[in-house]
Amino acid sequence: MPFGVPKVSFQSHEEEDATWIDLYNRLYRERILFLCREIKEELSNNLVSLMVFLDIDNTTWTQTMFIHSPGGFVFPGLAVYDTVLAVGARTVCAGIAASMASVVLIGGEQSKRLAFPHARVMVHQPRMKDFEDSTSEILMETRVLLDLRERITHLYVQRTGQPHRIIAADLEVDTYMSAKEAVTYGIIDAIAQSVEE
Repeated sequence: MPFGVPKVSFQSHEEEDATWIDLYNRLYRERILFLCREIKEELSNNLVSLMVFLDIDNTTWTQTMFIHSPGGFVFPGLAVYDTVLAVGARTVCAGIAASMASVVLIGGEQSKRLAFPHARVMVHQPRMKDFEDSTSEILMETRVLLDLRERITHLYVQRTGQPHRIIAADLEVDTYMSAKEAVTYGIIDAIAQSVEE
């Protein structure tokens, strides 16, 4: 069972006995995905393979990824971002999309990037582990970090329409935004409205 997902029991109309259905697998069949943990290799690999499978299975039905994540590692995050972009998925921030999760959020199909009214988005520059390596390895890691920082800045510029200088300044610190501020900034396209509104 992927991602250690709990199982939920449902009573079938045709059966007297309750049957066990893997809730997430049922949602996957509806093209609904979840990024609700720290982005690491295993989660990234699972999401990427699932998105590719669902796209091959049915290219006419839009996938929707709900995001409630503190972010995570850059390379696994970029793999999810690239795949979301490739399959034209809708992205929805439900809670928080911080750090690399906000990068995944901006990868959603234009006009289909949403957030719930009380959601928050946080952007900042990529960070690396504490340096305990030799000087030459630190220099190499610094070059990689600077390249990644410029790459992430370019993605925000490209997907939000904000000027490079604004994005670069906002990535210097943890910049939090409400759903309304995220729309103005260009990270999302609209706020998802509840049925009662």
